[in-house]
Amino acid sequence: MSTTHYLAREPDADGFIHYPEAEHEVWHTLITRQLSVIQGRACAEYLDGIEQLNLPHQRIPQLGEINRVLQAKTGWSVARVPALIPFQTFFELLATKQFPVATFIRTPEDLDYLQEPDIFHEIFGHCPLLTNPWFAKFTHTYGKLGLKASKEERVYLARLYWMTIEFGLIDTPQGRRIYGGGILSSPKETQYCLSHEPQHLPFDAVEAMRTPYRIDILQPLYFVLPEMKRLYQLAQEDIMALLQQARQLGLHPPKFAPKAA
Repeated sequence: MSTTHYLAREPDADGFIHYPEAEHEVWHTLITRQLSVIQGRACAEYLDGIEQLNLPHQRIPQLGEINRVLQAKTGWSVARVPALIPFQTFFELLATKQFPVATFIRTPEDLDYLQEPDIFHEIFGHCPLLTNPWFAKFTHTYGKLGLKASKEERVYLARLYWMTIEFGLIDTPQGRRIYGGGILSSPKETQYCLSHEPQHLPFDAVEAMRTPYRIDILQPLYFVLPEMKRLYQLAQEDIMALLQQARQLGLHPPKFAPKAA
């Protein structure tokens, strides 16, 4: 697993996490900028979740504030984790309806892009949609499957997660919109993904699991859901049988250059 120079902040005896003022300022910059960029681009389910979470703009929210909303809506909560966690821990958390949130925020130098998921990415990018029962059900099912999967199978599941929960698009009556948290927490990708530059394909779980990706570039390809309910329907399907199909068919050639050593 890659290393990080970021350290997650620990809570005090009352469970309260104290962030320095400079970190609250980073949160303020990120959230105010991104709320303006996602207008007309984020899907309605995500915007509804943002409204329900009622995220503060002037300070980093406490995890308990997020939990009160999520637990009431879908029975989910967020769990404080270090900057990077193993696959096993990740699946264990999702399987018990806990979404991992690393309690650190990027520095001003990393404002536009950060390889590790920080508290802004997790809370602003992912938590709004965890108020949606269809999205929440799919994420829970995904965690339970990942927990039982072999190491090789987990690589295929990681591609499915990447092409849906992190970088998914969706068709709506208002036009094509974003639901993936990896996009919605990135100003550059939010604008790029709906342009004519990348390729858009109708969502297909087998194809998604056959599609290689790189985490450190703008995505060359996005899969588009017909509606949010499709994720709920996918959760009812035999995803592991679809994974075996993807394995038999093999990976597609990457649509990007290999990462420089």
